Amino acid sequence: MRTRLTDLAEQAGVSTATVSRVLNGKHGVSTQTRQAVLAALDMLGYERPEKLHTRSRGLVGLVVPELTNPVFPAFAQVVESMLSEAGYTPLLCTQSPGGTTEDQYVEMLLEHSVAGIVFISGLHADTTAGRDRYHRLRSRGMPIVLVNGFAEGVDAPAVSSDDAAAMDLAFRHLISLGHRRIGLAIGPERFVPAQRKVAAFTDNLARHLDDTDPASHIVTTLFTVEGGQAAAGELIATGHTAIICGSDLMALGAIRAARARGLDVPADISVVGYDDSPLIAFTDPPLTTVRQPVQAMGHAAVSALVAEINGVRGTRTELLFHPELIVRGSTGVAPAVR
Repeated sequence: MRTRLTDLAEQAGVSTATVSRVLNGKHGVSTQTRQAVLAALDMLGYERPEKLHTRSRGLVGLVVPELTNPVFPAFAQVVESMLSEAGYTPLLCTQSPGGTTEDQYVEMLLEHSVAGIVFISGLHADTTAGRDRYHRLRSRGMPIVLVNGFAEGVDAPAVSSDDAAAMDLAFRHLISLGHRRIGLAIGPERFVPAQRKVAAFTDNLARHLDDTDPASHIVTTLFTVEGGQAAAGELIATGHTAIICGSDLMALGAIRAARARGLDVPADISVVGYDDSPLIAFTDPPLTTVRQPVQAMGHAAVSALVAEINGVRGTRTELLFHPELIVRGSTGVAPAVR
């Protein structure tokens, strides 16, 4: 037991006495510390003691578009952890091309009598998709929270990263490095986050470069590595020395496109991603990106949902969370000013 306590204490960053108190279900330990010890148990492969198994307050659905983009597993992990801490059992629903749809998942969740549902970058973010599905959920009293994709008129709390602020951060960074031919590689514009990034990029072009022709600097494709590679190929061909991407995956594709043309990143072309997904700091080169505040957003989404479940109506004004520019090795001084 001593080795187990020592291992757990080291992993959780607490004393062995604190670990012992948590394992024995004693009071006097903060929720944050207790969660750290439970996480250490899970990470080290120990089974939780029976006395720590608490009765769930109910099931909560968590619907994400897919798990290929590492930012979605990051969101899922945060939301699931906080739901568990609040006493709820999360049911993760992930989509894939040709697989179960969001609407089918919702029907399944309703059959399981979930207490609420968190939607992350779902159909609510698609401006071409109907809102009736969410209105129907609300009409039957189902608490829901929408993450990253404000849906006007839907009676639910909404939590988003500030896409305009993200674009401002990336653009100003590249301007400070002397870049004047800056392009945007973005996913389908039917999605709210893409629309907001395009609008902010257009504003930055006019404000910083006195350029009122954004069409020649924007390539719309898919939020994937292949999409980023294709978009970057077009932007490189038209003389851009820097590319802002709508996701980290697109940024990795942009780097691939540059290297396929014998160009060096960042000596010949700078690339900025978006999300700061796990492991992005270890790419070659380490990716400069705009970090989504996943932890804070996940906490806000769960807090809002739990409040709704308990009958406390939250604000219907979208909560915008400010992102952070993380400067690494994929951006450098523009070739023309060296």
